[in-house]
Formats: sequence, structure tokens, C-alpha cells
Amino acid sequence: MIYSSLKRDEFLRQPAQAEIASKQGPVLIADRGHPSHVLLTFDDYRKLALGHFTLADILALPPGTADIELELPERGERPRSADLS
Repeated sequence: MIYSSLKRDEFLRQPAQAEIASKQGPVLIADRGHPSHVLLTFDDYRKLALGHFTLADILALPPGTADIELELPERGERPRSADLS
């Protein structure tokens, strides 16, 4: 996942550029040098809102990203002894 950043003025002048960049990853929009907004695709937003991350999503995050808990579904069946007869 690639992060992009734009100054607020750049975003206001060229919103289509920000939309295209958001397809590669979140776009940080900075106002007076400080991040103020993030532009995401709806699919990325849904992953965040519902908390559905895959292992590939988490491994693709850049270093220094906040910890994300990976909830693995519990397996329904328990391991059994092997029948070697």
C-alpha cells in the first residue's frame, strides 16, 4: 500500500489527481503542514470501518504504522491423534 500526501491547496486545485492516487493507497491532505484529512477508496474505508484486514493487508503496511490486531477465526474442529494402524 502506497501513501501519498498533498497540500490542501493542491487538493483543491486538482481533486482528480487525489482520487487517482487514492486507488494506490490513502492520500493524506495537509493543511498548514499538518495532516488534516485522509482520502480513501470506499473499499479501503470499509476495511477500516468493519475491521476486516487480511494478513496481506497488514504485511503491506509501512513500517511505523500503529499495531493492528489480527483476529483469526477459531477453528471448529480440534486436532485428533493420527491412526497409524
